Amino acid sequence: MKILDKYILKKFLSTFAFVVIIILAIVTVIDYTEKNDDFMEHNLGLIDVLPYYGAFIPWIGNLITPITIFIAAVFVTSKMAGHTEIVAMLASGMSFRRLLVPYMMGAGIVAISSFYLNAYVIPDANKTRIAFETAYIKKPFYFTDRDIHLKIAPETYAYMESYNNQRDVGYRFTLELIEDKKLKEKLSARRIEWDSVQSNWKVKDWTLRKFDGMKETFSEGKEMDTVLNITPKDFGNTYGLQETLTLTELNDYISLLKERGADNVKIYLIERYIRFMAPFAAIILTFIGVVVSSKKKRGGTGFQIALGFVIAFVFIIFFILSKAIAENSTMNPILAVWLPNITFSIVGLVLYKFVPR
Repeated sequence: MKILDKYILKKFLSTFAFVVIIILAIVTVIDYTEKNDDFMEHNLGLIDVLPYYGAFIPWIGNLITPITIFIAAVFVTSKMAGHTEIVAMLASGMSFRRLLVPYMMGAGIVAISSFYLNAYVIPDANKTRIAFETAYIKKPFYFTDRDIHLKIAPETYAYMESYNNQRDVGYRFTLELIEDKKLKEKLSARRIEWDSVQSNWKVKDWTLRKFDGMKETFSEGKEMDTVLNITPKDFGNTYGLQETLTLTELNDYISLLKERGADNVKIYLIERYIRFMAPFAAIILTFIGVVVSSKKKRGGTGFQIALGFVIAFVFIIFFILSKAIAENSTMNPILAVWLPNITFSIVGLVLYKFVPR
């Protein structure tokens, strides 16, 4: 690494850190102001709130990484262009492609760090954040789904007409064992209750039918203990659950949902795709930031910095729209999530053709 590379890399990363700190301070103050009424309603003091913000700050900092690194690239490059440093570099024989090297190194460092944090560190912190928001910010959760179908084993299927998560009771429960597309056993019950002491289910007013060819065996009873591969957690509040899972846990949970035939698996797939997409967004936006701000302007650097904020704003809107499309349309979720990166990569290459060399 040459002295010039170290010079640019140091300015780039230090500016990135400065931008992150400034934006985090602003966002934290705004968030505290918005939630202060909730804090007062629950009589929460500073000691109670600090753990929440200890988890909130890393989460929001990593979330805005693509934008903050873009702003840093625009600010550093426009300042260098304004001081005629870039002109001097290009006049000395350095190619614009070579000028990009320290920026890409810095973006790569940030991208790798961001991916690791988002995959394995921040999800654990999010457990604290989500639990706090569920307890003090959000309204009480009530499970309202009806006609619930679950695949709880390779050949075993469960059904409930409804479930009360306040009492951990399911109504009109059936459990079917199907082998080779033939019904072998069917357990029906008026309701099923969770026994928190023994950590199992109690089936109330049940009937059991077993089939062996044309032969049927029937039995019934008032109450029976049973162990099922489901717990009350499966009917609990899933607000922000995808954000509390490490990448390994997320992959395991996606596999579990697919086995059960759940219809909300797309939410978790999108979360996994975003964790891989975001680091590349940081690199792409760094490239665009350098390209749009490398030309010296007569009016100073104000226009370039303003243009950088406009592009950052457009990217945020585009990302939000693509995520909504991924969740609510039939478009392939991978394509929908990566659409901002693909689009801005093309924009970056087009802008690169017109950059001074």
